Amino acid sequence: MGRYVARRLLQMIPVFIGTTFLVFCMIYVLPGDPVRSLWGDKVPDPAQLAAIRAQLGLDQPLWQQYLDYMGGLLTGDLGTTTVGRPVADEMGRAFPVTIRLAVIAFLFSSVAGITLGVLGGMRRGKYVDTGILIFTMLVISMPVFVLGYVMRHVFATELGWVTPTVQNSEEIGQLLLPGVVLGMLSLAYVARLTRTTVAENLRADFMRTARAKGLPRRRIVRVHLLRNSMIPVVTFLGTDLGALMGGAIVTEGIFNVHGVGRLVYDALVRRESAVVVGTVTVLVLIYLAANLLVDLLYAVLDPRIRYA
Repeated sequence: MGRYVARRLLQMIPVFIGTTFLVFCMIYVLPGDPVRSLWGDKVPDPAQLAAIRAQLGLDQPLWQQYLDYMGGLLTGDLGTTTVGRPVADEMGRAFPVTIRLAVIAFLFSSVAGITLGVLGGMRRGKYVDTGILIFTMLVISMPVFVLGYVMRHVFATELGWVTPTVQNSEEIGQLLLPGVVLGMLSLAYVARLTRTTVAENLRADFMRTARAKGLPRRRIVRVHLLRNSMIPVVTFLGTDLGALMGGAIVTEGIFNVHGVGRLVYDALVRRESAVVVGTVTVLVLIYLAANLLVDLLYAVLDPRIRYA
């Protein structure tokens, strides 16, 4: 197991370097000048422009900028914005908000999705299964911004259960509705995936053997059915955790949540390359850690899987 983990950690290094370099290149070719935008409509002094570019290292070639960034990253320095604020401070204010939002969405999508999937899979072809399929298809076919505005209108404007926009991002109660909206699409995919694997494993030989042994139904479902059905679901949830954190731009915009999505959007508009690359760097690390955790969970769910 230790050798496998070490090998996976080594494999993460080129993935991490390649991902951050691609993002660095994409930000580099974006139109506009972040330093020039500091003056707005005014005409800047060319000497001041050159001085600020030199201070931020923007006068260097792309490869040199990337090497300087990676060198600072090894010491924990994520760079500074064009106005001199540390990128770590900007991310320190945004990431806790998005983490809380993503955790709510993840718990909602995993618990509700697995529950609906198990109900549909064990009652395949019945009314419950048909209702779950129709519900998940509606969620998948509905754009996130439409779902967000509909749920905000119903639960905030009409029923008054929550506030239309988030006033305090530290209160979990105000993040419940945005978290549900963010996790709805994942819930639909988890439910359909769980339903398919449960329905397939119900007809497997090991399930007939477990019934023939006279095992209690609860033990058959919990130990034999669920453990063998959760491997593809865990794979999806592991990759979805990073997507929930990075894909919250629309949801955060609808509910006025100042998290990572809003931070990245504002940084792209201002062409703040340090902020975008720093945020993507942290998200890549989360993706890689989640994938490693998922691989290790395989051995817990299926005893036949061993990492030599």
